[in-house]
Amino acid sequence: MQGVSEPEPTARLFERLREGDEAARDELVASVYHELRRIASRELRGLAADHTLQATALVHEAYVRLVGGDGAIAWKDRAHFLAAASRAMRTAVVDHARARYAQKRGGSYKRLSLDVLVESFD
Repeated sequence: MQGVSEPEPTARLFERLREGDEAARDELVASVYHELRRIASRELRGLAADHTLQATALVHEAYVRLVGGDGAIAWKDRAHFLAAASRAMRTAVVDHARARYAQKRGGSYKRLSLDVLVESFD
């Protein structure tokens, strides 16, 4: 047919996702993996030099956050998927920083109420 172009590969993947094709999810991530790595590098660029996150780990964490849970896929297109991945990466960076700084402030210590301490002296 003249004037009608084939859908882009990622556009077809989104169609397959909406149809319930689970394999399309992994194919989608593989098709945009380099772009996800670029986004992850950008998210990590502003962190302190001693941070422990790596771009690959951040991409994988975003993937788990995006497809985990109830498995509902609501991405409209490539731009929407990448925006959701970017948001998931920012959230993962913040969560990682909170956990790291909580450990520095004694986050692994068990909290006790003063009542328990007073009872231990009786």
